Amino acid sequence: MNEQILDLLQSKNLIDAKARAIAEDLVTRGKTLEQALVGGKYVSEVDFTKAQAESLGIAYEDLTDFVIDPDVVSLLPKQTLDTFQVLPLRFDGKVLEVVLRDAQDYRAVEALEFLTTENGWKLKIVNAPASQVARIMKSLKGLETEVEAALEQAKGKFEKSKSDEEALSGNIEEIIKGAPVSRMISVIMRHAVEGGASDIHIEPVENESRIRYRIDGVLRTSLALPIYVHPALISRVKVMANLKIDETRIPQDGRITQTINGKKIDFRISTLPVVDHEKVVMRILDTTTGAPTLESLGFRMQYIDIMKEQIKQPHGMFLITGPTGSGKSTTLFAALSMLNADGVNISTLEDPVEYFISGVNQSQIRPEIGFTFATGLRALLRQDPNVIMVGEIRDKETAELGIHASLTGHLIFSTLHTNDVYGLVPRLVDIGVQPFLLAATLNLGISQRLARKICNFCKAEQEIPAETRQRLTDELAKVPKKYLPADLDLSQPLKVYHGVGCVKCGNTGYAGRTAAAELFQFTAQAQRAIEAGFPFEQFKQEFDRQEMMTLRQDLILKAAEGVTTVEEVMRLGQEATETE
Repeated sequence: MNEQILDLLQSKNLIDAKARAIAEDLVTRGKTLEQALVGGKYVSEVDFTKAQAESLGIAYEDLTDFVIDPDVVSLLPKQTLDTFQVLPLRFDGKVLEVVLRDAQDYRAVEALEFLTTENGWKLKIVNAPASQVARIMKSLKGLETEVEAALEQAKGKFEKSKSDEEALSGNIEEIIKGAPVSRMISVIMRHAVEGGASDIHIEPVENESRIRYRIDGVLRTSLALPIYVHPALISRVKVMANLKIDETRIPQDGRITQTINGKKIDFRISTLPVVDHEKVVMRILDTTTGAPTLESLGFRMQYIDIMKEQIKQPHGMFLITGPTGSGKSTTLFAALSMLNADGVNISTLEDPVEYFISGVNQSQIRPEIGFTFATGLRALLRQDPNVIMVGEIRDKETAELGIHASLTGHLIFSTLHTNDVYGLVPRLVDIGVQPFLLAATLNLGISQRLARKICNFCKAEQEIPAETRQRLTDELAKVPKKYLPADLDLSQPLKVYHGVGCVKCGNTGYAGRTAAAELFQFTAQAQRAIEAGFPFEQFKQEFDRQEMMTLRQDLILKAAEGVTTVEEVMRLGQEATETE
């Protein structure tokens, strides 16, 4: 068989005689032909797999975008899948189509032929790159399987006390240093990173230790372990974060840095005493990821044009509002990246530092030692800055320092916690800022949310109640025409979509998030409204004159465009104040 593959590769000029000789020699030394050729970089994995398929007389298939059907996978016993490294792909009721990690594993072929014959099926084997097969198999293996394996390994040490209230009484230090507990925490952290989670929650719930991941802004339970494991898990995290494992009465904060799949990942650790136990939340920060662009965040081009225009202003304040987790800091960094040039001095005050950008002076505030946003901002004004980013305006002192900086020729970027863009001015007035100062300094206000995007692999049209469809259509009719797609005909029944769930999206129907927003430019008319007390009627009049969409309208339009779902519109759109 190896000779046939080598002949095919050489006939297609994919390898030369020298590479063939080296490969043949390595095979005699115990390597497989694939290890010799692909591992030695003499031929690509795809070309090798195609030649192997041709020599075996089977079809080649690229599984890059293949979506696994769990029902098809379940047709074969789990032991068969694991033992022979086989992946069922399709089943039409008569023919079971599979791919093997090693297409030349004749023992696997014989076992599969026996199983399919027993069930009255026919067997079809295709060939695919081994790395693609391994990746899909790894995704099927899942968090639960890996942690259960570690738990089984530690079963002797995790003997439950006779009293259900006691757990791991005197041997906690021995257990947390053991390989199984370390492995469990490592697996939990790795799966969180691979799954795109922003946070990990390890918390006691009745008789369980519950592991939850926040993915695309929504918490999901991923695993439940016996409660007697919980103290060891918490203590292991504390050890990794250099926290006191014997201190369970007060909250503690720490940090863990791990390299996962070649990436340096920071985990910000927060412990909290709860009844009878502690819980841990781990915020995940990928320090290798640079700031995204405004385009990649999902903002509309009309919005991006306005942002770019305002970013070019020599001074003033660029403020973003929204609840925690709405993407405010990410948008600020996307904007800052556009200004990052050799002739511009950019400094930031953050809590925590989420993105690392070359050429930007980034500072982590530490309130416990007196390094607050206000003290940091006061110091930055002596650092000859052009642009300053303050993570959040939390008090009067920080707000007034930011306004002073903008009045003296600096461009200030920051965030606030309000529900909508209208709330920016009342919020700043509430913390003690004089309205005439706001009128002189505010450039642009943005209110945003992050809506979950429909998974493209399982996207399908969704049926919704007629009254809901009509209400959404009526709201779209109020959207300024410049935002509406040319192919959106509001005289026809509105089509909306959802994800039905698949392996690619973890059966959630969602994959990734997109920004939905409302913008407001503080024009001369807006400044006069602020000086007059910023009555809502005047704000609304100016908002309409600028032909802006409300945040809810932006969400509805994204649903009509097939980007997000009606459920996301309802979840996020209710938070914003209606400006209609």
